[in-house]
Amino acid sequence: MITHIDGVLEEKNPAFTVIDVNGIGYMLHISLNTFSALPDKGRVRLFTHLSIREDAHVLFGFHSKEEREMFRHLISVSGVGPSTARMVLSGMTASECAGAIVNEDVATFKSVKGIGAKTAERIIVDLKNKVDADLVVGEKLFSSNNTIKNEALSALVVLGVDKKRADKIISKALADNGGDLSVEELVKLTLKSL
Repeated sequence: MITHIDGVLEEKNPAFTVIDVNGIGYMLHISLNTFSALPDKGRVRLFTHLSIREDAHVLFGFHSKEEREMFRHLISVSGVGPSTARMVLSGMTASECAGAIVNEDVATFKSVKGIGAKTAERIIVDLKNKVDADLVVGEKLFSSNNTIKNEALSALVVLGVDKKRADKIISKALADNGGDLSVEELVKLTLKSL
């Protein structure tokens, strides 16, 4: 129904954002990844999904079409509602989520608040043949550099860096540099990004 919202960012917090479009303020529920991608002020465009429930109409906003597509895949799974899907996409990017599905990584989904073993398995079984191969390209890159990634992550955790935050920064650094980084370079890049 509403495919995107383009307007001036009025309010931004980790759970939602308000975008003014010609004098009308639209409240969009967002993931932490979208929150991180938003500027502090100015004009923005978010892709949307309208969730209609018996008691409310809730608009969700996404910084990319891939994130919206993964959100829609997740809510198609029995037992996964919009709030849970948003939690999944707050804990990992769309490509990381697709990689976890393709690699049948139950532990990654179980690490998300509100998802148990059965739901994690159901997500993987239901979406294994549905996820877009393009979303997994980045994940295949990471798996070839898994040892380097894991060593860098271990070093950062020992230094007191939050594991989830470090993992996101390392994954982005590997994607941005074609996976061609040493452990030392990854650690330095991550520490600079904090």
